[in-house]
Amino acid sequence: QVQLVESGGGLVQPGESLRLSCAASGSIFSINTMAWYRQAPGKQRELGATITANGITTYADSVKGRFAISRDNAKNTVYLQMNSLKPEDTAVYYCYADVMSRGRAAYFAYWGQGTQVTVSS
Repeated sequence: QVQLVESGGGLVQPGESLRLSCAASGSIFSINTMAWYRQAPGKQRELGATITANGITTYADSVKGRFAISRDNAKNTVYLQMNSLKPEDTAVYYCYADVMSRGRAAYFAYWGQGTQVTVSS
């Protein structure tokens, strides 16, 4: 079994920064793509940023230039540095990972439980 646990959410004012972390644990053989999604109240979940195992990143237009995704493969952890936060960044942020468990021959998708980020003055 594989678990993803996010941390680092909270309440900040517009223009401030937050750093989210997501640690994967369990019977892990390999992790491919990791990503951060977010879901605002009344809206569909949307992709924010992705990072491959060798560090190639992509960003949604809404966060490009303000957010930075990174990962530590030795710790099975992905990070999201969020700068210049805006009220419209308010959402529950979810971690995602493509994981191959030990003894398996394919990658499966896993999600974290989500962490709330609120940007308000």
